[in-house]
Amino acid sequence: MSKLMRSVSGIRGIVGDTLTPPVLAAHVRAFLEITKAKKVVIGRDSRPTGDAISSFVAGLCRLCGVDVVEVGLSTTPSVEILTTELKCDAGIIITASHNPLEWNALKFLNNKGLFLGPEDVKKLFELADANEFSYPDYRGMGKYEFLKDADGVHVDGTLKIPFVDVEAIKAKKFKVAVDAVNGAGSYIVPRLLEQLGCEVVRVHCEPDGTFPRGAEPIPENLGDLRNAVKANGCAVGFAVDPDADRCALVSGEGESIGEEYTLAIATEEVLSQKKGPVCVNLSTSRMNEDVAEKYGCEFSRAKVGEINVSLQMIEKQCVIGGEGNGGVILPALHYGRDSLVAAALVLSWMAHHDGGPEKFVKENPSYAMPKKKFELGDKKVTEILPLVKKEFEGWSEDTRDGLWLGKGKSWVHVRASNTEPVIRVIAEAPTAEEAESLCARVEKLI
Repeated sequence: MSKLMRSVSGIRGIVGDTLTPPVLAAHVRAFLEITKAKKVVIGRDSRPTGDAISSFVAGLCRLCGVDVVEVGLSTTPSVEILTTELKCDAGIIITASHNPLEWNALKFLNNKGLFLGPEDVKKLFELADANEFSYPDYRGMGKYEFLKDADGVHVDGTLKIPFVDVEAIKAKKFKVAVDAVNGAGSYIVPRLLEQLGCEVVRVHCEPDGTFPRGAEPIPENLGDLRNAVKANGCAVGFAVDPDADRCALVSGEGESIGEEYTLAIATEEVLSQKKGPVCVNLSTSRMNEDVAEKYGCEFSRAKVGEINVSLQMIEKQCVIGGEGNGGVILPALHYGRDSLVAAALVLSWMAHHDGGPEKFVKENPSYAMPKKKFELGDKKVTEILPLVKKEFEGWSEDTRDGLWLGKGKSWVHVRASNTEPVIRVIAEAPTAEEAESLCARVEKLI
């Protein structure tokens, strides 16, 4: 039996194995108790189980006396935005993001469209495990509404972002390619790009419940997008994950430059117009630190997990931030990772710099950044971290999220995954040889 993953990212598991109706019911009921919600918005990605789970969750909410606004196929950032736009008390997103097709999940939002914080999550899981709930009788049943064209709210909001030069983008008449992995971004991402005056080449943009490539928008999964960019003479290729909160880039040369560059390019586009603090997570490339330093702006790191970055961005009043997996967070629209925001900012940068992502790559310091994950077996992360710390004696450390160790322009981060039963090892250094060596030093201890 697989493990039910529970974290600040919500709950996720394999449907019919660890993610079952009783598990869903207990956690949804606990969520409603935590938030005291009277009105909830619910969206889902394109997974085969999404529609059934959405109906189940919506019915359960109504039986708990909560009004439901269902939006059907919808990206994670869209639901985050709609939670506040529709004045809902909470939001539920049914998506396992980058996990394989057999997985599904619930992501829980508060009335500000943010993931629940660590304390609320802890309390939610305690209530779910106790599973001692009461329900109103038939007279207390919640109302139901299905919202048509929920995508329009997200697209319109993105077009109004002050840092996105819509007219400059339209003047360039970019030809772009989009790979949506047949997920929730299949319609909305091309729609945004077309409204920005782009000619769009669609790759895997049929949300039919299949993932024709690996769900993560990482280079080894983007062969079809690279081919489309080269075959059609596109200026850039955008790849998103199934719930479209992450965006990776393929350059106009048809090369996967890696998802880390998305945030770095977006950060430069924003800071060139408005200086302010920048926050990224501990596992994100120092390219963003370089960009912040270039514009004389404060830079900080937060624990991994969208809510951890969002809360630190709010605290420090950041103008931009996010996670290096292609997750751009722009407070000017909302405090969630957003692939539409990412694509719009990259296009704005391209319009202002007369070049594609390859120009940013050539003009800025580059780093090698291997990202590895290892099965834990019978070992525990808490047993491994002291060994790693000893191996890197003398390095500066951060223990807020696993163990982050840095020296000069190199660092290594070792932590338990929030979304998979694995230990993650991510390193960064000026050369591939140095970065791989850092990972190898950790791997021998696992």
